[in-house]
Amino acid sequence: MNASRRNLITDVPGLSVGNAHDEELASGVTVILPDLNAVAAASILGGGPGSREVDAIGLEGMVGAANAIVLSGGSALGLDAATGAQSFLREKGRGYAVGSTRVPIVPQAILFDLLNGGNKNWGRHPPYRDMAYEAASAAAESFALGSAGAGFGATVASARGGRMRGGLGSASEWVSLTGTAAGAGVSVGAIAAVNAVGSVTIADTPYFWAAAFERDAEFGGLGYPQPWPAGASRPVVKFAPALRGNTTLCVVATDAALTHQQCKRLAIMAAAGMARAIVPVFTPYDGDIVFVLSTGRVPLTEATAALPAIGAAAANCVTRAIARGVYEASGRLPDGTPSYRDLFAGG
Repeated sequence: MNASRRNLITDVPGLSVGNAHDEELASGVTVILPDLNAVAAASILGGGPGSREVDAIGLEGMVGAANAIVLSGGSALGLDAATGAQSFLREKGRGYAVGSTRVPIVPQAILFDLLNGGNKNWGRHPPYRDMAYEAASAAAESFALGSAGAGFGATVASARGGRMRGGLGSASEWVSLTGTAAGAGVSVGAIAAVNAVGSVTIADTPYFWAAAFERDAEFGGLGYPQPWPAGASRPVVKFAPALRGNTTLCVVATDAALTHQQCKRLAIMAAAGMARAIVPVFTPYDGDIVFVLSTGRVPLTEATAALPAIGAAAANCVTRAIARGVYEASGRLPDGTPSYRDLFAGG
């Protein structure tokens, strides 16, 4: 049993995560690395996605597996990050076998953080390729949350001040299943880089929409506000800086042995977790996406029958990871955007 030792996606055996960011740039990269090729799929929910090699893990494709997943800032200019992870993997001799060579399959998604006051005058080539190589090289079972990696330059809407820092969050759960080879269960985890057009907090309060799914006060333990704030149902959005400057990127992982099609279904189910944590969500201005990785370490006697329980846990982990990412952020961005802790110091 691997029951949430760290409350990170790496509680799923066979995964490591690396972060790299640049404070002056106010942007960064996160790389999720399975030890072996992992069955992979993705579900795009937002209206403005930016991605690379997602078609390679689509149901219509022939690969259906990934050697890494990259989450990056930089908008379309950050899509070169996957090349850095590929370079790292190629040096390790890992990738999809094609004749006598191997090609690392590295799907990627980006978020927009170009208008947060950081110095984006990087010269001819964006720095994301090198940051991704650095992140992959640093990958480990433990990693930083909050203002780290792909979440470093992220923001979300806030009724108190217009915007506040987003961040990188993670969570995990243990799912008891009688139909596993060990007769025990499987691990499920999620990681999220949170840069939503919507808000993760209710009205102008410090309470999270995700509160019903919180475990062990992982994002403050406040519960829900009493009484419910007037006008809380009216959405709060951060349109001031850039209509297209948003996106929440999620990766879900499990050690349950799932097929490509089952991973796709799990990605769709896990997206429910985003809707519990962000209001509004899946807007035309977001590029919201959920990737799924199955390391396949735990065979299931009937995987389809197990999917409802695994999918519920995946959605829970996504919800919690989103709230944790914002809660764990610290300090201010170069343009002065405050963190949750700046806005709600002292509770």
